[in-house]
Amino acid sequence: MIGFLGSAYLWVKAAHLIFVIFWMAGLFILPRYLVHHQEALGTIEAAKWTEREKKLRRVILTPSMIIVWLLGVALAIHLGLLDGQPGLGWLHAKIALVLLLTGYHAWMLAYARRLELGDAWLSDRRLRLLNELPALFVALIVILVIVRPF
Repeated sequence: MIGFLGSAYLWVKAAHLIFVIFWMAGLFILPRYLVHHQEALGTIEAAKWTEREKKLRRVILTPSMIIVWLLGVALAIHLGLLDGQPGLGWLHAKIALVLLLTGYHAWMLAYARRLELGDAWLSDRRLRLLNELPALFVALIVILVIVRPF
């Protein structure tokens, strides 16, 4: 099934990158929202942060992640992932990192739900540090895709 996208390959690749940018923007801002939400616990402002987080999730985060996965799977199949094409070690590593990012996404949404219930167990500092994880993953993914070290 190698090359099944034909002339649409570059369009699919461009769309994939666009939605990666949207997803990462959401993953960069959500921990900041959570810090503000956590600081506002016990006030009327907390409910406003809950609504902001829900909008971010519904409008940007989850739809972008789903589209990234759909387009990414199509691109991986196009490159021969299912056919045992050699030289795709970089793609396997990229998929592993994207799986970890997806787990991070789910974890942050779960923490947002806990904050909605008033259960804050992370420090503001830890949330700020967790905000840096997507940047690290994106840097590694870009290196894998551009350099293709293995």
